[in-house]
Amino acid sequence: MPLLIVENLQKTYRLGRVDVPVLRGASLAVEEGEFVAVLGASGSGKSTLLHLIGGLDTPDRDPERPSGITFDGRDLKAMVTRDLDRYRARDVGFVFQFYHLLPELTVIQNVLIASMVRRGPGARSAPARAAEILDAFGLASRLGHRPAQLSGGERQRVAIARALINEPRLLLADEPTGNLDRKTGNAILDALARIRERTRQTVIMVTHDPSVAARADRVVNLEDGRVVSEHSRPLRDS
Repeated sequence: MPLLIVENLQKTYRLGRVDVPVLRGASLAVEEGEFVAVLGASGSGKSTLLHLIGGLDTPDRDPERPSGITFDGRDLKAMVTRDLDRYRARDVGFVFQFYHLLPELTVIQNVLIASMVRRGPGARSAPARAAEILDAFGLASRLGHRPAQLSGGERQRVAIARALINEPRLLLADEPTGNLDRKTGNAILDALARIRERTRQTVIMVTHDPSVAARADRVVNLEDGRVVSEHSRPLRDS
């Protein structure tokens, strides 16, 4: 059974007196350990899809057609608030195009802030894990720096480290290289690939750039709020 099943998602926003449909029945299944890129133009519903999967927003209900999001056999719409909070904090990590780092905190403090919502034994090992992840991203010498002292690529690597600190089963990345030049963006994707090789992290990344999407195991094309096609990357010869 896939780790994630998205079925017939609908989402319409109200802007003034106008209804703006964003998702019109999007469906998707993702296996554990898979890297899926959702490719689409601006306005196709990519970010909305990611926000719904991550529990940041809720899909519209359609009484005539079954719809919903199932993660590891659990239906998100059946979760009570406490369970949904736990899902967002522990099962899902978020990476956005804009880094959302706190300027007054150091690099390692920005990463550790995500672990503050976690309870249990894992929270105690967070500082060591944060330092390990940052080292893997080539930031071992930047732990005490603040965001203003970092390049754009370094800030994004800090943001990814923050998303990984709680060891989420699903990493959601919303245009993670969209604010970077191509060389820096490729370096970010290379660093993420190294992490995935070691951890088999499940990743869903949305992008408008076909060359970025080509780094994924599978590319899903989203148009006008619907999945219109998908294809897998050919396996490399061993």
